[in-house]
Amino acid sequence: MLRVSRDLTINDDDIEIVFVRASGPGGQNVNKLATAAQLRFDTRRIALPEDAAARLERLAGQRMTKEGVIVIHAQRFRTQERNRADAIDRLLELLREALIRPTPRRATKPTFGSKQRRLEGKKRRGDIKAKRNVRFDD
Repeated sequence: MLRVSRDLTINDDDIEIVFVRASGPGGQNVNKLATAAQLRFDTRRIALPEDAAARLERLAGQRMTKEGVIVIHAQRFRTQERNRADAIDRLLELLREALIRPTPRRATKPTFGSKQRRLEGKKRRGDIKAKRNVRFDD
């Protein structure tokens, strides 16, 4: 069992990890060994609140299929074990981030003092510019 948060845990059987060949540099090792981990996790198997499910869908982006399966491809490391751990960590981080409710923004008004300072600054700047085009009558 993997603990995502205090209320949410994931069964190890719900996570499917397949090892595939990694792309990129690595010489002949890349062609011989399947070290990249491809993790698949069906989000319908866990009970997420509606708002958290919507945030998860938005955060996952292209990593989530239309059926609600999150696919994470991990190939940062040269060993299967480290890539497997990296993929699981990335899934848990994604789920934890989706569970965090954003704090609602409270509309505020500028203070009287800040309005006065702004207007004073504009006036000062306007005076500086007005003094630039002084005409001399001959």
